[in-house]
Amino acid sequence: MRTITVADLADLSVGATLLGTGGGGDPYIGSLMAEAAIGRYGPITLLDVDELPDQGLVIPAAMMGAPTVMVEKIPNGGEVLTAVSNLERTLNQKAVAIMTIEAGGINSMIPLAVAAQMGLPVIDGDSMGRAFPELQMTSFHVHGIRATPMALVDEKGNHLIIEAIDNAWTERLARTATVAVGGAAIIALYPMTTKEAKRAMVRGTMSKAIELGRLIRDGHLSVDEKAIQLARDYGGIELFSGKVADVERHSGDGFARGTLSCTGLGPYAASVLRVEFQNENLMALRDGSVVATVPDLICVMDRETLMPITTEALTYGHRVTVYAFPCDPVWRTSKGIKTVGPRYFGYQVDHTPLHRG
Repeated sequence: MRTITVADLADLSVGATLLGTGGGGDPYIGSLMAEAAIGRYGPITLLDVDELPDQGLVIPAAMMGAPTVMVEKIPNGGEVLTAVSNLERTLNQKAVAIMTIEAGGINSMIPLAVAAQMGLPVIDGDSMGRAFPELQMTSFHVHGIRATPMALVDEKGNHLIIEAIDNAWTERLARTATVAVGGAAIIALYPMTTKEAKRAMVRGTMSKAIELGRLIRDGHLSVDEKAIQLARDYGGIELFSGKVADVERHSGDGFARGTLSCTGLGPYAASVLRVEFQNENLMALRDGSVVATVPDLICVMDRETLMPITTEALTYGHRVTVYAFPCDPVWRTSKGIKTVGPRYFGYQVDHTPLHRG
């Protein structure tokens, strides 16, 4: 058990943005929400799931929609509490802990804001070990846990409860509703017992995000020293280093889709890298050959600082380094690959686990 204070938020924001692989929403907005909640209600307890008894309700909370929309469609601050409270009323049961769905940007912060308001602990973990664009892309789904009942709330005050026949239908219905309310909404879903959480979650992602953020923000280490630690401690592999030549993006169907194109610098001077994304970075191709795909993490970082860059923040001329990190083992199972592998997203390639060149 540990506490998360305002002082931890900068590290958490940076680390979660890295794990978010380009998606997960603007971390700045999430940081403001969490900082305001901690300032008003006090520090938040971060628990290992094994510290909780087997019986008790766990509710994950998150933002749903295109990250580029959330930059302008800012939450009013009350949606998360409304979503979680609506789900509690539907289940006629009070939550004993809050959890994040994904380690990415705003979605690493939303659980902190509502946990502080409700006086509840946050579980150290998530359901992805990274960020993915669709609701069924979770370790909970892989382990057979239902996403519904699910609560959805927008900043105008609209809210609804979704009951669906399976998790794929939950995604379709919730995505339609999210588009209808403007492309972004706050959700609470996958209600489960603490026993189910122990079996199905990806553990330790909140503390991992804080550690990653602390490393990247360390002002005493050089970029080369940070790169050594990323490789040694987190399995990071440098895929490319260069300059952003073009970013093609568009929002639709509740997603931000696009392609990043980079020309090489230094040892990559003769090469070109292309990264395809759907909220999150999905596939990297160097000189036309695939070098990394989902479910492994593809992270675009500032070349001079290694600060992670979200897809909506990428601009022409930006000097970047692109890293890949190995995914959680749950995604290497047959159901995991079927759920989030490259073929699910329409790429006619098989996933090959990362290896050092």
